Order: sequence, then C-alpha cells, then structure tokens
Amino acid sequence: MQIIRDIAMLHRAVTALKQGGRSVALVPTMGALHDGHLSLVRMARRVADHVVVSIFVNPTQFGPNEDFAAYPRDEARDAALLVEEGVALLWAPDVAVMYPGGHRTHIEVAELGADYCGAARPGHFDGVATVVAKLFNQVRPDVAIFGEKDWQQLAIIRRMTRDLDFALDIFGAPIARDDDGLALSSRNAYLSKDQRAAAAAFPKTLQAAAKAIAGGADVAETLAKAEAAIVKGGFDSVDYVALADAESLERLTEFRKPARLLAAARIGKTRLIDNWPVG
Repeated sequence: MQIIRDIAMLHRAVTALKQGGRSVALVPTMGALHDGHLSLVRMARRVADHVVVSIFVNPTQFGPNEDFAAYPRDEARDAALLVEEGVALLWAPDVAVMYPGGHRTHIEVAELGADYCGAARPGHFDGVATVVAKLFNQVRPDVAIFGEKDWQQLAIIRRMTRDLDFALDIFGAPIARDDDGLALSSRNAYLSKDQRAAAAAFPKTLQAAAKAIAGGADVAETLAKAEAAIVKGGFDSVDYVALADAESLERLTEFRKPARLLAAARIGKTRLIDNWPVG
C-alpha cells in the first residue's frame, strides 16, 4: 500500500491505478479506524477495482469547545489495518497541504445542514462539505463510500455531489453495530465501562420508537417517550430525537415513507449519534 502526502504524487498514483479503465473507490475517514470503517472499505472493494482511503482529522468541522486536539490518532495502526484489507493507497495529507495559506473558500449546503447536528454544532457541516469536495477533487474517484451512521452527513454529501456536478457515485454503507446494538464510533473509546454499558439503551430505544411509529403510534408522543427513555437509560441529555424525511431531512409530524429516526445524545463528555429506518 502506498502512503502519500503530496497532491502531485497523489494525482500520479491515482492515474496509474486507473490505467486500463480500472475504477477507484474513495473511503474518507479521520482515522482511529474500527470495524465500522473497515466495513466501508470492504464495500469499496466490492464496487471498484482499487480502494483509496483518506485519513485527515479535519479542523474545520470541529467547534471551539470540541475534541479536535484530543481526537484519537494512530496512523501506524490504521495503516496496518488497511494493508490487511487490500487498500491500494492511503492519502494522508497534513493541514498545510489540505488548507494552504490563504485558503478562504468553503461550501455550505443550505437547509440540509441547518437542523439536527447542524444546529448543535454550527459550521460543522460547512467544514465537512468543504473537505469532502476537496477530497473528491484531489483523488478523483469513481465512487465514494460513506457510512449511514451519520445520515445527515450522507444526505448533505449526496446533495453537494449532485448540485456541484461531481462525476462520481455516492454509496451509503449500513451502520456497523456492536453485539449490544451500539453503533460503532471512534468516540465510543471515550466512554467509561459504566457509560459503555448504559449506551446500549440508545439504539434499543430508537428501534422501539421506530417500530411504534411504523405501527401507527402518535409521532410527538413517541418521540417524547424516546427522549425520556434515553435519559432514564443513563444519558445526561438528549440533543434531539426526530422523525425526518429520509431524503430532504424535513421534520415529520406524521409518518410517511421514506422516513428515518434521527437522534443525538450526550453521556458524560461524549456525544453519540444514531439513526433508525422507520417502516
């Protein structure tokens, strides 16, 4: 596996991978890889001839009081995992390469980024959209793979890709979960043993709420009960539990397909997100 940190070298390497009409899939990550990330890599291997993984902890998507400095980083471990998965190239630029001096441009996907995590983390999705657009231009993949765990992010990237005429396909990979249902996340490492045990209440509550709404239960009442159940299960607070149109992310007061239950909650200093299909 090649490890590349220079854009000119990246372009030459990707051009070589594409020789003979071969396809390239990109899996963007911030490192601290776990089985959820590796499930994206495995999907990428199924849909393209070569896989490129990027590791870049993007400072522009972290707020002033968030965990950028503390975000886990272990490139050597990550690279070893990617070699085992047959990845062709690791793109690992530093901040100076990604955002050279004088960088002033950013991308905002209006409306889709305003609610849910966008409301709790102002500017977050502008940072995500901007860095993903740069990755698309740098790597020039035929396909890019993103996890469905961050459903709002996936919707934003799909809209940006369409609106800006990027010539690639966006695939969403199913959420990878631990045995007790908790969605795999790099931030799970921040949880104490007791917090990790309590966190299992999060997906169980969402699953039950999604089943109730699909079965005809009142939406507002079910969402309120879900929030209360998450707190009772050991979480300190709930940012939101919402029923949303799966494509437009419009909040729904009555169930209609396609719909998704979106949620974010805080346990200790850790903020977890999850979502569940309804119906």
